[in-house]
Amino acid sequence: MTAQAAEALIYKGEKLSLCTNPLGSYLERVSSPIKFCATSTALWRGYIGTWTIEGGRLYLAKLRGYVDKDGIVDEVGLSYLFPDYPDGVFAHWYSGELRCPMGELLNYVHGGYGSTYEQDLFIEIEKGVVVNERLVGNGLGKGGDGYVLGAMTTFGRD
Repeated sequence: MTAQAAEALIYKGEKLSLCTNPLGSYLERVSSPIKFCATSTALWRGYIGTWTIEGGRLYLAKLRGYVDKDGIVDEVGLSYLFPDYPDGVFAHWYSGELRCPMGELLNYVHGGYGSTYEQDLFIEIEKGVVVNERLVGNGLGKGGDGYVLGAMTTFGRD
């Protein structure tokens, strides 16, 4: 399996890669199955979501998906799944851990979300609500020396 395209998470003012598919649990629960089409080997699930965490709650803010309509692949948005919430929907269906890789790539894995980065931010969600978060260090990349520049003082010439 090819490495998969990540979804996006807007959290604390930063856009992070999201190597979790929170929409998957919703799609498994709906009464009439919704099928998205793979448009490439890097997008087997057939959609990419943009998620936000606001006020400690997880929302699906945008969706770009692909469906087969009579043999023609058509692009659809959030209103395709949630017609009453075209501007975003609270992800009350999702409980689990979101993984956001950060930093330099340490080890590429040609499958799923198996690659390793310098850090992983894990955000634990219960019924759409953030209950915990933790940052895990996985090592330093070739560009890292273990030191982070926090501040710098410069002096002018006399």
